[in-house]
Amino acid sequence: MSIRCFCMGTYPWSLWPTLSGLRGLLVLGLILGLQTASSNAFYLPGLAPVNFCEVNGKTNYCQSSVELYVNRLDSVESVLPYEYNTFDFCHDFKKQSPSENLGQVLFGERITSSPYEFSFNKSETCVKVCMKSYDTAKEDQKKKLDFLKKGIQLNYQHHWIIDNMPVVWCRDINGGNKYCTTGFPVGCFVPQSGESSDACFMHPEFNKTNTYYIFNHVDITITYHSENEVDWYVSKLVSARLEPKSYKHVDENHLTCNGTPMEIPGDYTDKLNIIYTYSVKFEENKQIRWGSRWDYILESMSHTSIQWFSILNSFVIVLFLTGMVAMIILRTLHKDIIRYNQEDIQKDYGWKLVHADVFRPPRLGMLLSILLGQGTQVLIMTFITLFLACLGFLSPANRGALMTCSVVLWVLMGASAGYVSAKVYKSFRGLKWKTNFFLTALLCPGVVFVDIFIMNLILWIEGSSSAISFGTLVGILALWFGISVPLTFLGAYVGSFQKFDYPVGTNQIPRHIPHQDFIRRPLFSIIIGGVLPFGCIFIQLFFILNSIWSHQMYIMFGFLFLVFIILLITCSEATILLCYFHLCSEDYHWWWRAFLTSSFTAVYFFAYAVYYFFAKLKITDIASIILYFGYTMIMVLI
Repeated sequence: MSIRCFCMGTYPWSLWPTLSGLRGLLVLGLILGLQTASSNAFYLPGLAPVNFCEVNGKTNYCQSSVELYVNRLDSVESVLPYEYNTFDFCHDFKKQSPSENLGQVLFGERITSSPYEFSFNKSETCVKVCMKSYDTAKEDQKKKLDFLKKGIQLNYQHHWIIDNMPVVWCRDINGGNKYCTTGFPVGCFVPQSGESSDACFMHPEFNKTNTYYIFNHVDITITYHSENEVDWYVSKLVSARLEPKSYKHVDENHLTCNGTPMEIPGDYTDKLNIIYTYSVKFEENKQIRWGSRWDYILESMSHTSIQWFSILNSFVIVLFLTGMVAMIILRTLHKDIIRYNQEDIQKDYGWKLVHADVFRPPRLGMLLSILLGQGTQVLIMTFITLFLACLGFLSPANRGALMTCSVVLWVLMGASAGYVSAKVYKSFRGLKWKTNFFLTALLCPGVVFVDIFIMNLILWIEGSSSAISFGTLVGILALWFGISVPLTFLGAYVGSFQKFDYPVGTNQIPRHIPHQDFIRRPLFSIIIGGVLPFGCIFIQLFFILNSIWSHQMYIMFGFLFLVFIILLITCSEATILLCYFHLCSEDYHWWWRAFLTSSFTAVYFFAYAVYYFFAKLKITDIASIILYFGYTMIMVLI
């Protein structure tokens, strides 16, 4: 058995000493990007596959039953996901749910067993799963049918899992290519206007207006790879696909799985029976190995050319800013220092005039130190999370690992927030160090928690699977107050005994700042300063927002990590550049301006999120709109 996974392990380590500066950064990004574009990084050494075999005497070494699990249902037209059992589908009365980690709970994943169960390598045709009956004269059955019709109208999608692989639905698109998604629709609705959705558009027989068509049948194809182990053959599953179909079964005892589709008229007021069926077949594939079995899911996710454009775009911006900063430091600033050191020049000018005011503590120094501390905590958490994701530890095959890792790292990085905040506040000659500690530990996390709590109330009222249980909220509070707050106090205690040593003193009387024209005023420079960093990330933002709101899989962590590093460089260089210009105009109020110059990128991000909402999403209900912008505000604050 060969399981391949390294992000960088297949490249000679002798290469790394030659990588320097931006050239080294680009090469590192190319390696990470190429590796994360392949599914070989999805499995780490030590992760054992499940062996399958036909029924025989050696069932201790392999299993003969193939179980199908179901996850929550979601939609691009609503932010509210629902558990599978919320809809009136065929339920598994044993209801065996695998244990879920913190990340899965926070993301609203609710994986449970299903009544669909197959015997390995045993093909079956038109097998009945269950029959659901509805009598619109009975209120409870009418509500179930109305909820099912609402799910069809909002294009809710099933998400099924076999052997920890998402079951994909692939369909042909223009140019002979295939487009694969990890979900398939409950059904489709043809409104009175006749403008049908994608699923109805692909089936010409779905042509009656004001009619719901439900996909009550699935054709499942499971592909396996056989290997000779211990003198007999065992098999590993390497792909699972399905094709949803709609059939109106007349007699449940004589199923044919063909004929007219299952229709539900919009004004239906009679009794209705829906019979759910499936067909399954097994195919052997000797080419696909278990270690690369996620490749078939990525067939329609080849956005590599766009990713390279994003990287080149960001790299050009970094080169431009690097050149500007280098010109200032190596040419302008060097000449200024030579001029100032000449004995025949007695009068100062430019940035030299404010040397005795440049380290004067800023207004609202307490708030600035708190934001810097919390920013350091988020920065370290993000860096480690993306690095681990590049190495394959947080791949989509490991469900919920990304969110779990982020939360755990945020909790453990509380010491860094306390240390930076206390040290900066001490350098501002602040005296209320206890207030600084409490606000560092509680302010920003408290705002996020209140936002999440309000969003959770809406999810709870709507009955969504994303609603966090009371026990989980208590657990999050325990992590916050039991681990993060003490670590923040520890870091603040160490940082309170240290401060930054300034190279020059500060005058007791502040220097008068001359009149500044419009382009040198804070607001204009802050607005301009956020443009370049946002230009580095806006393409990646599109894929990230697609992953969050359009429920598409995101795997390009190598590209994301490189863009993250480029973002840090761009923010730093843009801030240095504008700060130098401000000091040359004798404006020494640089503390908040330097902070806001780069952080204004978040305002552009919010504007882009608003554009994405109106241009890409089809959300109309009030609850989903509130949830979208509520969660967006959390991302903007972070």
